[in-house]
Amino acid sequence: MEQGSAVTVGWKCCGKRTECPQKHNMYVVFTAITGTTADCPQTGRSKVTTPRQDRFMRRFLARTVETVPDTLKHVLDQETFTKARLYQLDKSSFGFWHGLYSQFETTLILVFGGFPFVWWYAGEVTGRFGYGPDYEILQSLSFLFITSIFSTVTSLPWTVYSTFVLEEKHGFNKQTPGFFVKDQIKKFIVMQCISLPVVSGLIYIIQIGGDYFFIYTWIFTFVVSLLLITIYADYIAPLFDKFTPLPEGDLRTRIEALAASIDFPLTKLFVVEGSKRSAHSNAYFYGFFKNKRIVLFDTLIEDYKPPGEEEKDKKSEEEEDNSHKDSVDPAEAQETKTEEKDEKQKQQGCTNDEILAVLGHELGHWKLSHNLKNLVISQVNTFLCFMIFAFLIKKTVLYTAFGFDTRPILIGMLIIFQFIFSPYHEVLSFCMTVLSRKFEFEADAFAKRMKKASDLKSSLIKLNKDNLGFPVVDWLYSTWSYSHPPLLERLKALEKTD
Repeated sequence: MEQGSAVTVGWKCCGKRTECPQKHNMYVVFTAITGTTADCPQTGRSKVTTPRQDRFMRRFLARTVETVPDTLKHVLDQETFTKARLYQLDKSSFGFWHGLYSQFETTLILVFGGFPFVWWYAGEVTGRFGYGPDYEILQSLSFLFITSIFSTVTSLPWTVYSTFVLEEKHGFNKQTPGFFVKDQIKKFIVMQCISLPVVSGLIYIIQIGGDYFFIYTWIFTFVVSLLLITIYADYIAPLFDKFTPLPEGDLRTRIEALAASIDFPLTKLFVVEGSKRSAHSNAYFYGFFKNKRIVLFDTLIEDYKPPGEEEKDKKSEEEEDNSHKDSVDPAEAQETKTEEKDEKQKQQGCTNDEILAVLGHELGHWKLSHNLKNLVISQVNTFLCFMIFAFLIKKTVLYTAFGFDTRPILIGMLIIFQFIFSPYHEVLSFCMTVLSRKFEFEADAFAKRMKKASDLKSSLIKLNKDNLGFPVVDWLYSTWSYSHPPLLERLKALEKTD
């Protein structure tokens, strides 16, 4: 789900490692703790190392293929193939320069003592209100707020370019400047409302927790994670997008029947108006225990119009026809109708059968307990990280190396989680990518057992076309980066037992 949300729950039908929310719980927790996204794979702001440059070049070379390979001619036409290639090349180039800038920015901050300076300045700010160095939590919150503003400001030009240049160029951006500004402000406010209380709680627990504080911090972050997941859909997501119940009809009836056939406890079924933000499509489910909900992007549903919108369209069309009835040449009118028909055929979205196949895949993740397995792995990882953190936080040399004379708890978290653990996060991320690909094949197989292989194949092809996914991939790059197997691999797996 690529809606700039602080927390996301669900599974995609196609995507890369950086687009899979389930596998980055530690990054989400750390973002909430520190307010920085410098190394978060969700944002693409990551360090650029030689191996990453090598993978970038391998991906770039794979995308210089200009004609549709024979193995793909049944999947893509040349026009769509060319559009997808150019889109992915632009994204690759943007990702490279963005990553390079992030590395340069981080290097300057470290070399010129940016963190110690901001910490000192945060102390000056709290001191003006009569709170000295003994009030570590307040100074930490001041530090966090300042670094959040800095991170937002420095990332804003990249976000603007990505939205209004790159995505606009390829027909995906649907945001107006006003919508974008309000969206960014809301994101910042929501992030502060989450991160500041979480940081306060963590620092307080570490201060009073003794030698075994890592157990209490793990319990605290686990509870916070569950709370955020619980309130996200009802209170956070509606701040950014409009959710409406899926209208009564054939699609809703069949989705409810599909859920009932595998005992999926579906309580609500929503359509989110993602088309106001982007032309990309998606579907996901969320919720705990017997309170599951399914969300479909309106861009996923073929010819979807919000309730009441059809009547408005008909009325406006009738008024337009009446006003131009006498002035329009019959030949021109016929030509206009032909163009509208052709445009309608190019509209994105899936048929009802294809949407059911997509949901069959999604519900397969639930039936096979993939979400639960990911949650367990995430919590084990979080516990181990906090346990190692409890050992490293006592090392004065770490603080000295970053220019600190004291040992502030928040700074310790920043140094250890963002920098010391960075190689470990790379290895863990790759392992989770491998596991995710395995889960995707299993979910596809589940949909196939539900007799939906044919519809799933056609929906995967449509989604790939609608989102301009480029199917020619380098095996090394895809193995490292793609949380979902490439399109051809999934199609071949679905064909094996057809």
